[in-house]
Order: sequence, then structure tokens, then C-alpha cells
Amino acid sequence: MPSKLRRGCLASWAILFLSAGLTPVVADVTVQPMEDKITVNIDGELFTEYHYKDCENPYLYPILGPHGIRMTRDYPMLTRESEAHDHPHHRSMWFAQDGLNGIDFWRTAEPVHGTVQHERIIRTESGSTRGYFETASRWVGPDGTIICRDTRRISFSVLPTGRAIDWAVTLIASEGELRIKDSEEGTMAMRTHTNLQLVDRKGTSTANGQAINSEGVRGKEVWGKRAAWIDYWGTIDGHQVGIAILDHPSNLRHPTWWMARDYGLVAANPFGIHDFEGKPPGTGDFVLPKGERLTLRYRFLLHEGGADAVDFPAELDRYRTDSNP
Repeated sequence: MPSKLRRGCLASWAILFLSAGLTPVVADVTVQPMEDKITVNIDGELFTEYHYKDCENPYLYPILGPHGIRMTRDYPMLTRESEAHDHPHHRSMWFAQDGLNGIDFWRTAEPVHGTVQHERIIRTESGSTRGYFETASRWVGPDGTIICRDTRRISFSVLPTGRAIDWAVTLIASEGELRIKDSEEGTMAMRTHTNLQLVDRKGTSTANGQAINSEGVRGKEVWGKRAAWIDYWGTIDGHQVGIAILDHPSNLRHPTWWMARDYGLVAANPFGIHDFEGKPPGTGDFVLPKGERLTLRYRFLLHEGGADAVDFPAELDRYRTDSNP
């Protein structure tokens, strides 16, 4: 980034933080492309990696929060006896959806499914306070037919309230009309660390998590509800930490519905209205005409403490006014 532009970006962030009564945070965010992944470091320490080779769908893993704590499940990338070994398609943090032109891109461990194939890295940018990368992908059916394409910009920021990961995924109806099915199986997802689960599952014994959404709904009742954000938190290695997902106000059907399970799957899903609300099948269907685009944006906030330690209305407003998420 040219020095003048970098100074301008930092000035904008400083104004934003100071207007909110917060002190700007400066940290070196380094984004490094490698042969099979993109590595993101903060102040020289690993933050996360974007894996795109030899997988059914690119994903971020590991994801290190406060105190260097891993915030998402290790399985299936690593097998630990302390974790449940269910749903091998739940890979840490990822974007997927069932029912694109009738093809399942969510359950990628099933015998017949689609795959999201990384095509190229468009650009990367490192800097103070923020770094990002942009990629292009194709969504391919089991017979090798390209169903659609996407571009994704994933940004990494250091905020006064924690670390943020911003996903902006643009689905492109590149091959023809794209029909997205009304299904609960999607869309912008994470599988939390075992301790952040609300209940123990299949041999686990350390779950102590709690959940709340923007409407004040708590615990397992957050499933299927509409909300602007949702937060899961608990104690890991003696520290209370949390991870929240914010639905950008510009998104389709904001505030979105949540495929949020008590065993640690948390996903923002604007399509699964039939499943979530019991409305007629197809209520949540969405059609993207040939050549059109749909962009969905989400922020993951990795924070210290429980939900009461975060001013979520302010965080959502900061995300809304961020000109370059």
C-alpha cells in the first residue's frame, strides 16, 4: 500500500475509534500467500490460515483468539479424543450452502456433493491494523459442471474490542440462472471450540458455553431465530473468551436467521426460512439471474470476556460504517 494511502486508512480508522470513545490499536497484520494456503500473522505470531488445496471447500484454520486460544474445533484437521468427531464437513470457519441448482455444497463428506474449488489469488495486502486477501473460486457439481463462481475478500483487523475476521463473498451466476434452495444447511459458518458448546456431545466433557443473540434470546433457543448478531462464549484454559458473528445490515434479508446448534455449529443463513419458521417449502428460495451477483458480508469478532463485555450495538454500527470491511 502506498504510504499516502496507508496514512489515509490509518487516519480514517483513528477517527472512527476516537468518535466511539476508543483508542486506536496498531498491529502488523501480515498476509502471506504460500503454495497451498494463505497465512495471516499478527505482530509476527500466527493468527489463522486459509486452506484451499486438497479440500472440498476452502476454510480458515486454526483461528487464534485472546491469549492465543484456538477458538474453533480442531477436528477433522486434527483428531483429538477430547472433541466430538461428528460432521467432518464442519471445518473450523467456512462458507457453503446446500441446494445450488439442486446440488449440495454443504455436506461435502457425503458420497455425492459439489465442491468449491479455489481458482486463484487475486490480491493480498498487509498493513497496520488490517490485512486482507481476495480470491476467485468455482462451484463445481459432482459431474464436473461449473454451477457458479465467487470472489471472496477476507479481511483481518485488530480492534479495541478484539480481533475481527470479515468475509465478503460475492456469488456470481456466471454459467446461467442460479437457484439457491430454501435449506437450513448453510451458509456462513463456524464450528466452535468444544468448551464453547452449550452441551457436551459424544464423549466431550468440557462444554461450558453460553449463547445470546441481538434480540436477547439465550441458549439453544437461538436456533432458527432472526437476529443481527449472535455470540457464543465460555471458559477455555482458564480464560473467558467469546466469538460472535455479525450480519452486515446490507445483507439479503437482514437480520438473518441462524442455524445455531447447542453442539457448536453456528451459521448465518438467509435462505432456510421453511426450516426455521415452518413456512411453506420454498419460501426462502432465491434466484440470481444469469450474470448477476449477490454479495454477503459477515464479521467474526473474537473477544475477551462474555457477551456483557461487548457493546454489540456499537460493534454492529462500526461494522456498518466501516468503508472497507
